[in-house]
Amino acid sequence: MQSFLAKHAAEITGVLSCFDRLIFKGYLPFSHPNGMEGFLAQQGILLKDFRNFALEQSAAVKAHGLALAEQAGRPYIFLRKRIRKEDRARQMIRAEGLTEGLVCVFGVQESCSSFKIAYGQGRPRLRTTYPRCLVLYFYYLDPACGLIHVRLPTWFPFTLQVYLNGHDWLARQLDQRGLGYRQQDNAFLALDDVATAQQLADQLAKKKWQRFLDVLAKRVHPLLSTLLANVRYYWVTDQAEYATDILFKDRDSLRSLYQRLLGHATLVFSAEDILGFLGKKLHPCFQGDITTDCKKRPQGFRVKHCYDGNWLKMYDKFGQVLRIEMVINRPRRFKVFRWGTTKGQRLRAWYPLTKSVAFLGRYAELSRQATCHYLDALAVVEDPRASERVLERACNPVPYKGQRKRALNPLSDAEQRLFCAVLRGEHNQRGFYSRDVAKYLDFKPTTDPQEKRRHSGQVGRLLQLLRAHGLIQKIQRTRRYRVTANGFAFMSAAIHLRHRAFPADMAVAS
Repeated sequence: MQSFLAKHAAEITGVLSCFDRLIFKGYLPFSHPNGMEGFLAQQGILLKDFRNFALEQSAAVKAHGLALAEQAGRPYIFLRKRIRKEDRARQMIRAEGLTEGLVCVFGVQESCSSFKIAYGQGRPRLRTTYPRCLVLYFYYLDPACGLIHVRLPTWFPFTLQVYLNGHDWLARQLDQRGLGYRQQDNAFLALDDVATAQQLADQLAKKKWQRFLDVLAKRVHPLLSTLLANVRYYWVTDQAEYATDILFKDRDSLRSLYQRLLGHATLVFSAEDILGFLGKKLHPCFQGDITTDCKKRPQGFRVKHCYDGNWLKMYDKFGQVLRIEMVINRPRRFKVFRWGTTKGQRLRAWYPLTKSVAFLGRYAELSRQATCHYLDALAVVEDPRASERVLERACNPVPYKGQRKRALNPLSDAEQRLFCAVLRGEHNQRGFYSRDVAKYLDFKPTTDPQEKRRHSGQVGRLLQLLRAHGLIQKIQRTRRYRVTANGFAFMSAAIHLRHRAFPADMAVAS
């Protein structure tokens, strides 16, 4: 990311990485039919009596929601048509000058997961269904998190949903410390102390979420103190948006640059590049979807790269903030270093990432890595020319370990193939071996061992040439290489000039 920031340092006032939208869901142990049947058996309730039992508990949940609104002196509003509930709640906050506590309770008829009795062969059983039922939305103005809402269906299995915004949480932390900022909607347009704001934003992933969410659940769900006193919710991260905002001085500084960023991200990035940003490689057996689309919204254009339910987005906020946003919906596509069981043994190793709120920090780490790779790939945009110092060094012979290495010809076919092989997206995170580069060069397939050794020597000499010019460097204690910041700028600029700038200029001239 530093190459992008250094290139546009004159127009940038700060960078902030923070969670944006966070949606948590809580599941009780009987969220599946077998679990519900076991719970009813513990309570001594027959399946034929399940409906009456469920209606009785549903009435208690609804009555509690109405009582909470009445005790707080806040309205209960049943919505007969779809509206943006958060906008309505914010209107109440502004109109009445609310600072803390319950804002309102909305009642909505929505579909939710529940159970019904299924008759057929053998004894009756419960099966999952999705009826429309009364769903209560509790909007709170939390002193630490700002405006949050809790969604509670009034039917079993009472799956809870909690929404909050990381930028609202950060704004409250800045207020407590007396630090100035300018916020519009869910973005900061200016920050007095960017470094401190970043330190505070990093604390959000370390919050004791299980305890915080349990307190909210007990506040809105009356059965957790009576019928369900011996059970607890299992909390998962249903959706996490992690945004990196690059703050520009004014709209003019971002306007022209953003159009070029859009074109580059939409037309240039391949499937291998997108996977590379996410720390993945394109396997021949891969069956998922990798797509890129550019869409015009009322606020402007945005580009989105999708990978199997997860996506990386870029858009501008209010014409002054460039936002790169990572959204993780299917975390099992990634891994986390945690305790797990392998072949019956309890081991600490790399396992698929789960949705547990305990791993929210890993969500942030993966999002930061993807964002850094993405911005590195965008560093070439707007100014395709490498710096004068790098250009002069690369186009002249250089000394290297007592030898004299030839100059590079960055626009030749051979050098272009080498640059493209080195800059492939799958090499971004872990670097590359010489064999990773060799398969993209113009070598004829062979089974002759002597010919293979000759090809290996040629690749080694090419990589040594790039090392001599400071375009790549070896990773310590490994046989892998990585591209340097100067190497990325120079090679990307050379590819851009050869394949885009020169053809465009020649077309205009003709």
